Amino acid sequence: MKLSNKQKQYLKGLAHSLKPVVQLGGNGLTEGVLAEIDSSLAHHELIKVKVPTDDREEKTLIMDAIVRETGAIKLQVIGHVLVIFRQSEDKKITIPKL
Repeated sequence: MKLSNKQKQYLKGLAHSLKPVVQLGGNGLTEGVLAEIDSSLAHHELIKVKVPTDDREEKTLIMDAIVRETGAIKLQVIGHVLVIFRQSEDKKITIPKL
């Protein structure tokens, strides 16, 4: 699924008031954490994930892995927080047309 810039801006606006649903712990990105992110995406469609690491390269690798493994769309990264979107079959969030 490809989103236009206007659609991404709309989703970022919706995500603004959200709190991170999943926070990575000391073990990093495990199968359990990926399963939780996947489950949260299926339920909410639009979520924030907190990746508390000081190593910039490691943080980028973890966030890219999350996006790749879940099939989600990365909307933005603010500090340690990743905002991702994946539309479910129910289409809970209505995305405006172009």
